[in-house]
Amino acid sequence: MAPVNFDKILLSAVEESLSSLGDSSKQAIFFHLEASFKLKRENIPSSLKEFTDALDGIFGPGAPYLEKLITKRLHEKLGLSFEDKDGRNLIECVNNARKHMPPRRK
Repeated sequence: MAPVNFDKILLSAVEESLSSLGDSSKQAIFFHLEASFKLKRENIPSSLKEFTDALDGIFGPGAPYLEKLITKRLHEKLGLSFEDKDGRNLIECVNNARKHMPPRRK
């Protein structure tokens, strides 16, 4: 079995979470991220701070809701349990998930 690629799983979780807003909305958000925030879709996993700042800029007080969706979906994809703890942002949750990622199979 191929090794788990955390960044690909994270990007997939982002895409699926944004899809909950509708496909047209997801495409508009990715366009806006690139046009206004100079953040390409494929760079989101390595630019989480910029991504969360962009979500705040686009959605304001609604951004934490999307961050929670992304976090929950990421945990599901990794087979990890998700605990909704107050005060934890997307970056903290992603870093925590990375630490608890299932071991790679050979």
